[in-house]
Amino acid sequence: MKKIAIGIGKNQNISKAIELFEKNHDAKIIYIDNDEDLAKAILDNEIDAVVRGSLPASNVIKNVKKHFPNISRATYVNGDGKEFLLTPVGIDEGTTVDEKLEIAVNCAEFLKKLSKEPKIAVLADGRKGDYGRSEKISKSIDESEKLTQLIKENTDFEVKNYYILIEQALKNNCNVIIAPDGIIGNIIFRTLILVNSWPSCGAITFGINGIYIDTSRDQTIEGYLRSIKFAYKLANL
Repeated sequence: MKKIAIGIGKNQNISKAIELFEKNHDAKIIYIDNDEDLAKAILDNEIDAVVRGSLPASNVIKNVKKHFPNISRATYVNGDGKEFLLTPVGIDEGTTVDEKLEIAVNCAEFLKKLSKEPKIAVLADGRKGDYGRSEKISKSIDESEKLTQLIKENTDFEVKNYYILIEQALKNNCNVIIAPDGIIGNIIFRTLILVNSWPSCGAITFGINGIYIDTSRDQTIEGYLRSIKFAYKLANL
């Protein structure tokens, strides 16, 4: 029987999601009510998967980074006929081209494990023709072009620079969306998932030995249930 540790915070939708999950799945659920113990669960080899649930995330990631410094996350979105990984989504992640390259490779390799062919879209703060409108926009465009080139040189994954045109990337069924940085990625996540109600399985965490699904503290019952099912599926692969 798989052991799944789940964080229980102020949003009790997570408790209701656990009740629904247990009706149809054979797993041992470990309830955790503080972020310190949740971090310990992630590092515990006896626990098969961990779901953040409705606990705060900052201290969890901070404690886990002491053991695994190169953590990154990608939200698994599957709504409105689309299925893709959105990354980076941590507001302090994806700050350099090298970080985003590592994240892109992690996402692509993860999809390969799920028997899916990666199709990577790199985003920037503006269109190619917006170069020069501000120093920030020009820097972002430069970085997006460099990242696209590095992915082409270091992998055999399909990749294209869509600049700011995320709608075109989704229209072309890209299944890895690389935001310009974690702040923008987090805003895209909140817009799609929390405002527009696209289904999400939570964020898979890369750079650790175990399985940790990061979730929003503001998720619905259905959202939490998808995350628990996702963790259970990965634990059984």
